[in-house]
Amino acid sequence: MPLSKEIIGTTLETAKGERGYKVVERLTDAGHEAWWVGGAVRDMLQERVPTDIDIATSALPEQMLVLFPRANGAAAALGSIRVSLGHDTFELTTFREDDEASDGRHPESVAFTPDRSKDALRRDFTVNALYWHPISRELFDPSGGEADLHEKLVRFVGDPAVRIKHDTLRMLRAVRVRATLNGQYHPETYRALQELAPTIEILSGSRMLGELEKILMRPNPDRAFEDLWELRLLDYILPELRKCKGIPQPKDYHREGDVWEHTMQCLRSFRDDDPLDVRLAALFHDSGKAETFSLKGRIRFDRHATVSAGIVETALGRLQCPGKRMEKIVWIVKHHMMMGTFFGMPEERKAHWYFHPWFGDLLRLFWLDVAGTTPADFSLYDRIAHDVEKFLDAHPKPAKPLLTGEEVMAILGIQPGAEVGEALQKLHEAQGKGKVTGKQEARTFLKRMKR
Repeated sequence: MPLSKEIIGTTLETAKGERGYKVVERLTDAGHEAWWVGGAVRDMLQERVPTDIDIATSALPEQMLVLFPRANGAAAALGSIRVSLGHDTFELTTFREDDEASDGRHPESVAFTPDRSKDALRRDFTVNALYWHPISRELFDPSGGEADLHEKLVRFVGDPAVRIKHDTLRMLRAVRVRATLNGQYHPETYRALQELAPTIEILSGSRMLGELEKILMRPNPDRAFEDLWELRLLDYILPELRKCKGIPQPKDYHREGDVWEHTMQCLRSFRDDDPLDVRLAALFHDSGKAETFSLKGRIRFDRHATVSAGIVETALGRLQCPGKRMEKIVWIVKHHMMMGTFFGMPEERKAHWYFHPWFGDLLRLFWLDVAGTTPADFSLYDRIAHDVEKFLDAHPKPAKPLLTGEEVMAILGIQPGAEVGEALQKLHEAQGKGKVTGKQEARTFLKRMKR
């Protein structure tokens, strides 16, 4: 069944669609096959304009680089290049077939093929083995992906066990695609995911994290994590989170259910502009409740924020999260129970928090924590947001210091102590009045003080 004229017209009228057409046109004019493939075609079949367009082609990497000499060829050995036109980037990949040799982490080698049908056989799911030609308007669907898409059915191309053993990351992709489609699994796919769940352990932490991040940024992340729990994949990826299931919470404050259900409700509450690090913090923010549960008149979780911070640091370290990002997420989780403490702070302490570069993301986690609670009472959050706005209006954010304490000591020839702080304060005041605007002027200002 061809795509509707409406979605074709709407897509090709966008800048991305027009540029994606031109990429295919250039490859076709050079005598190569070229097709839009995967998610872009799936989106169009659902009457949605694609946000990303990937292109599969019979052209070899070296042939593509001749046609697109300014392309990024860092992955050319694997058959892929990245072509940027205007503000859009397209991934072009040579038709490939799976090499039988694989350690489950990734294929041992890449085998190029001129045959589009063989390329389709190496795709993970039928709903991704969809090809569309923007010039001829032909739809190529050798695996029945369109029919599966109509049923919102996630089904592996070929034998599920073979596909998973070839690359175990496909198990996480299956969960993500099912959540994105808000769909269902083919019975053979579901059984294979259950039976082969333990093999997910062979993946590197960075590949796991990359797929988990995609899950958190796509629709229905809570559905995906419920599946990870049910399929027991969570046992091997994030056992720290699995422990949250069944941990009760005080009914007066958490009618939504246990710690797991609270976390899932937080995930359901993600807003489009919530950044990835905040979403990761929300996923882990109460992970320490499993270890800190106690009954002291009522259910309590003393110091659970600190314990949760330690848990997320361990988990993200195992997933090979970059150090600075991990530091930020740990900080947000560690301080997420501070909502009620800001109002009594003196101005200088408020400045420490409200000017902190990560405080905006901490506020976002505050909001998600409330949204994940039933009943959701935003009154305290609203008071904090108002207090922050009022404080920042009255205290404009200070300019970044032009010199460090070490530089001040070197210029003035002094040792650490109160004199350094006094010099920095005078320099800061001069900077605020516009008398000093650059590092050289700051050095001159201090040298005059020395006289």
